[in-house]
Amino acid sequence: MALYAKFNQTSFRVGDTIKVTHQFTEADPAKGEAGKTQSQAFEGIVMGIKGRGMGKTFTVRKIAADAVGVEKIWPLASPSITKIKVVKKGHPKRAKLNYLRSRIGRHATRVKTKAVVKPTPKAKATPKAAKPKTAAKTSPVSQRSS
Repeated sequence: MALYAKFNQTSFRVGDTIKVTHQFTEADPAKGEAGKTQSQAFEGIVMGIKGRGMGKTFTVRKIAADAVGVEKIWPLASPSITKIKVVKKGHPKRAKLNYLRSRIGRHATRVKTKAVVKPTPKAKATPKAAKPKTAAKTSPVSQRSS
């Protein structure tokens, strides 16, 4: 289980929003030709990174049209990947973000981050005017003598 990966000079980790640009060829089976080489970008959240060495893979999930989740798994050493760009950094508390699969809409793209609580300066208390102490009043019950 890996927490981060490095592609060329770009380092990314689980929870980051990245844009993966990959190349593919359109083949036309009717003509039997290889077809055109095109590049396409896929932007989403890194759900997990697994493996090591040449077998390291990473999973990216994005929310497509009609709130349908699309996941793609790429080998990090794939020759079809031309560029990876980190769009936004995330700092989740988990190594795998499988809980995002059950979320719908905007909540599926939000990764929980560690809350940073900054101490607030306390306001100085102003001294209140002291009340003069009066003699203790006795209750009628204690004044009775038996």
